[in-house]
Amino acid sequence: MELWGLLASIGISFTVSFLFAYFLFWLDLYEKEPLLLLGGVFIWGAIVAAGLAYLINTVVGLGVLAVTGSETATSLTAAVVIAPVIEEILKGLAVVLVFLIFRNEFDSALDGIVYAGVTALGFAATENAYYIFAYGFAEEGWQGFRSLALIRLGLVGWQHPFYTAFVGIGLAAARLTRLVIVKLVAPALGFGAAIAAHALHNILAGLFQDGAGVLFSTALDWTGWLLMLGFIFLVMLLEHRKIKTHLQPEVEQGTLTQAQFETAQSFFKITGERISGIVRGQYRKTTRFYRAAAELAQKKHLRQRLGEEGKNGEAVEELRRQVKTLSSALSSGEKLVV
Repeated sequence: MELWGLLASIGISFTVSFLFAYFLFWLDLYEKEPLLLLGGVFIWGAIVAAGLAYLINTVVGLGVLAVTGSETATSLTAAVVIAPVIEEILKGLAVVLVFLIFRNEFDSALDGIVYAGVTALGFAATENAYYIFAYGFAEEGWQGFRSLALIRLGLVGWQHPFYTAFVGIGLAAARLTRLVIVKLVAPALGFGAAIAAHALHNILAGLFQDGAGVLFSTALDWTGWLLMLGFIFLVMLLEHRKIKTHLQPEVEQGTLTQAQFETAQSFFKITGERISGIVRGQYRKTTRFYRAAAELAQKKHLRQRLGEEGKNGEAVEELRRQVKTLSSALSSGEKLVV
């Protein structure tokens, strides 16, 4: 029976995390991040960050207990200080590695949020599986399983992506500026905000444990998440503006057609073209074309802001070549590999 409870806990936790991760992937409407890279940060969150967090939190907690001799002080310190600091640093390290090693894939605030959110969802998948099994199923059977699953996956399901998103935003701010002070301070502020948000949630969860209190703290959580979603939508509007601004001159240069330019500005039109591409046998080519067009606009924006940092000019020329070749192939219906 316990084996079934464990498998069910793992299954529901990872399934929900995958669905949430896909939602973040979908939100990045125009310039999708590489699936292999997203899979890598998810695994980091689920195995490396979650495993090390459990180990370090346990060891440090035992140290606090040995020094204070108080289980209450240890629980409070673990919830408010130890867990927020350790967990956000470990999750954030995956985003830092993407920022440093795969810099060409880290071009906007939305990229930072997506990488941070997917990492955090990997972490949450493992943590939620543990909580649902150990404190739900193991204590109260399937009734406990259902209760903990509702709380961990429903009421507070977006907590970890919300915290770690601040790390991604801070790193994106550093990526998109020439100011040295911003490059140094923004990531620190991002990590600080993630830790503070995490600690605040844990404080509220500890203070408000009755019915009305839980509703109050949950409402505050959801308020923060909805504000973050609003920020994401604002960033998406800015992404749309970049595409419109930087692809219009490409029409005049013959890189893509006017019709393709109009489609590239609309996620719904792009989706329609992909569906049409299935019928024409050009789905992959169509997808590659519109993603390359969005990336071309993004790289032109970066070159405008940062100059030739990271060889932006070379990237622009290579993407322009790809877009022009794919545009011609789509227009003629060629079976061309780029």
